[in-house]
Amino acid sequence: MKQLDLLGGLGETLHLSTDIFDYQPALLTVNESNRILQKLIADAPWEQRKVMMYGREILTPRLTAWYGDGADYPAKDKPQALPWTSELLDIRSRVEPLAGTTFDSVLLNYYRDQNDSVAWHDDEDRTPGKNMIVASVSLGQERIFDIRKKSDHSQKISILLENGSYLLMKGTFQRDYEHRVAKSSKSMGARINLTFRKLLK
Repeated sequence: MKQLDLLGGLGETLHLSTDIFDYQPALLTVNESNRILQKLIADAPWEQRKVMMYGREILTPRLTAWYGDGADYPAKDKPQALPWTSELLDIRSRVEPLAGTTFDSVLLNYYRDQNDSVAWHDDEDRTPGKNMIVASVSLGQERIFDIRKKSDHSQKISILLENGSYLLMKGTFQRDYEHRVAKSSKSMGARINLTFRKLLK
């Protein structure tokens, strides 16, 4: 079973099998990535969602937009999917051969600066057979992507997600691991993360 060698300089203590995880830099060139980043920032109908946490409703510390073929967004209010844009279709066409599957929807997360984040979570939507493969593309500011084992939080790894990079989570990854993008004490520019999913039956 092949193991990924992931940026040991960030203090990794966890080895991930390529059966469940893959990371590749430079799916897009820096120029491509920056161009698409600016277009999505300007054109996407960004929303700041509300979620329940510790018994109270809070605003998520990032903005989101949902595109696709009509699949329900995996959340309580299930907003309607927006039509694919040419840029998102182009990126999907590059991602699908690497992932070995097709995707019918994509969630965009817009991290405006170092104060935007996403807490520890997995991408399971609690529906058997759904969301077992999630492909992610990062545009803009590099951010640290933390992974830890659900059964033992001391087993963790941190990966620097580069501008234009590709990341794939599959197999038992969502069952056994959770991930986050934490706030940063350093000044950060804009980043958009695209997570491609397969939700329609």
